[in-house]
Amino acid sequence: MKIIIQLFWAFFKIGAFTFGSGYAMIPMIEKEVVDRKKWFDKEEFYDQFALASSAPGPFALNTAVFVGYKLAGWWGALVAVLGAVIPSFVIILVIAIYLTEFSDNPYVIAAFKGIRPAVIALIAVPFINMLKRLPWYFMVLSCVVAAVICYLGVSPIWFILAGVLIGVVLTFYEKPKEGGAK
Repeated sequence: MKIIIQLFWAFFKIGAFTFGSGYAMIPMIEKEVVDRKKWFDKEEFYDQFALASSAPGPFALNTAVFVGYKLAGWWGALVAVLGAVIPSFVIILVIAIYLTEFSDNPYVIAAFKGIRPAVIALIAVPFINMLKRLPWYFMVLSCVVAAVICYLGVSPIWFILAGVLIGVVLTFYEKPKEGGAK
């Protein structure tokens, strides 16, 4: 029961204090589940990051599901998702009810403009941290893929599918042969 409460509270804090997209949550999720709680090591967290990024649905919710399920099964997944969603739901509800009256207010506009650089930084931090851990040729490959997606308009889905296929093939190729020899 203690882990259920910890999961809810961890993702509630993350959901309440993150502005921007689900990717803006990555540094907070990493700090909470890797640094503070030690539920994952960095390598395992980045594996979960890759899985959550390539799975359908919002990244932050996928991550909550993966972390919650690993620690406490289906109940953990449910509680972690609720923890991540409830703050956003309440905030959006309050905004819908009250803030529409103030949407033209210059102070409100200035506040949202002030948040933008922080959101961009929150999205950039995990990207930079992940790149630092990769071999140089992965960095080059990542930049090439990004350029192809940006400038040629190729769907990222093709690169995700190719990555899955290559990963599966390499896993079977590197699998030890009978008798323990490679």
